[in-house]
Parts: sequence; C-alpha cells; structure tokens
Amino acid sequence: MITLNNPDLQINFAFCLKEIREKMLVDALQTCIKSLDLETIDNQLHKYASPNSLKRLASLGLRGELLFPIPYVLEHAPMLLGYYRLLLGYSQKAFYTSDTGIGQFKSMEEHGRLSKSQQANLQELCVKLCENATCLIDGLADYMLNRNFLDQLTLLTLGPQLRGGANVQRGTVAIKQVFEVIKAIVYTYIKDYSNHKIEIVNSSGRKVLIEFAPDPDIVIREELRLNTFRNMIAIEVKGGQDYSNIHNRIGEAEKSHQKARNAGYTECWTVVNVDRIDLDKAKQESPSTNRFFVFQILWILQVMNTRFLKILYYHVLGLNE
Repeated sequence: MITLNNPDLQINFAFCLKEIREKMLVDALQTCIKSLDLETIDNQLHKYASPNSLKRLASLGLRGELLFPIPYVLEHAPMLLGYYRLLLGYSQKAFYTSDTGIGQFKSMEEHGRLSKSQQANLQELCVKLCENATCLIDGLADYMLNRNFLDQLTLLTLGPQLRGGANVQRGTVAIKQVFEVIKAIVYTYIKDYSNHKIEIVNSSGRKVLIEFAPDPDIVIREELRLNTFRNMIAIEVKGGQDYSNIHNRIGEAEKSHQKARNAGYTECWTVVNVDRIDLDKAKQESPSTNRFFVFQILWILQVMNTRFLKILYYHVLGLNE
C-alpha cells in the first residue's frame, strides 16, 4: 500500500518564496534599480567590481549589479544583502558570524534596516563580496551567466534555508506539545501557569517550576528556599520525523545535556518523534541521557500517558513511580 503525506510543506514554501522574491531575490533587485540613478550605480560598479568581469557581463547583456553588490543599492534596499548572500551560496549560519565579521549586518537582511555603524562598514563589506563575486563569475561558463540561471543559483541556497526554518518550526511545535502533556499530567497540582511556565507544589510542600528554556528545551526545578533552586530534570525534544537524521539530532541533545549536567541537573531526558530508533545506539550517542521517550505528535497523549506520567510523578511530585 502506497501512502504519502499531503504536500503541505511545499505549499508553505511556495508562499514563502513569493514573499522572498518581492523582498530580496532578483525581482526585488530589479525593482530597486528602477528607482535609482544609473549613473551613480555605474560609478560605484567601476569602483568596486572587477573591470574584466564587468566587460564580460556587458558582452552577455547583463548589468553589473546583478552580481556585484554596491553601497548605493544596499543603502536603499538593505534586504538585498540576502540576495547576494544566496547568490554566492552562503547559508545564514555560515555568513552571519563573528568569524566572517558579517554578523553585524544580519539586521539588514532580516529587518531591512541599515544602522549608522553598518553604514560605516558597508564599503568594506561590498569590497569583499565583490571579490567573491569575481571568483563566482570566473568559475561559470558564459551560458550560465544569464538572469534565469543566476536566479536558480539563489534558489539552490534558499531551499535548505526554508527547510531548516520548517524544521525549527516543527521542533517548536513538538516542544509545546510535550509541555502541554506535562501540564495535563500535573494539572491537579498547578498553582499558577502561563504559556511558558507551570508552578506546582509537590508532596514535600515545595514549589516546583516547569519552564521553557533556550537550552535545554524544558527544565524542571524545585525551590529549596527563596530564589534558591535544585535543578531536577532537563528535557530535550527532537520533533523531526526524519528517521535517517535521528541520530544526528540525538547528538545535538547530548551537547545540551552536557550543559545541563554542568548546571547541576540530575536527570536528563530526551524525547524523539521517531518510533524506529536503536536505543542501544542512542544511549551511546547521548550517554548523558537518563531516559529516552518516543512519541508521535498526533497521539502524543496516548503514547506518553503511561511510563512518562509515572516517572514524572515520581521525580516531580514525590509520589511512588
């Protein structure tokens, strides 16, 4: 029997692509150029771009700004920094770092803003990007140097970025699901709660906080005295359903749990969304994990309502397991 999920992810990508085209792909570049002074553009291109590359592009009917970023264009449309990044094949993670020195410019792509400090360093950025654009041009054949082919190059970089964003979103949903399961388990003991924190009182009369955290995903802490806590449980949630990548994600959980151990957490749990998992191998990849739990998002309550519930009762509420 053949079964496939609906192409919901691809539909979402289609709408994302439409929005991105309007903001920072070649369509957005051409819209921006129409509103600018061509003489100023040409003057800056001759200042920043390789003369031989400009001649080669001109012989093929292409303008230089299609490959060479200049301050004049980026000042008027800061988001276009994303176009040149994608064209040159850099992921956001590799591009916007302290190692490259480009991390300071990330808000240009993400928010379309150019600060005074960014503007002061914009010339240096354009010089370096133009050097790399020259390398790109030198590495391409003439038949590749056309608007459509260059647009396809940007999409090759954009695809993994969109999928990575979707994975992050899927992971966030999974964390929220686990948080809701915990809330359902301890519901009768809750004294206060919000979207990010649950406060209960355990059998010893002490306050226990169950909270979202940046790393690990969910933490459970018991208050020993005012503003002094015992770090009890750190929970890492890996919500992706890709079986082939599950052991990489367990490795990521291990890094988080090592930090949790250093912070004094006595229990480290890893929750995964893949039912076919080699637990022996998983324990080797994350020796810091005390317990592994497997769940499926659509029936998470049924899967976790037994063993997970009993263990949580024992550790958090002080009840018998």
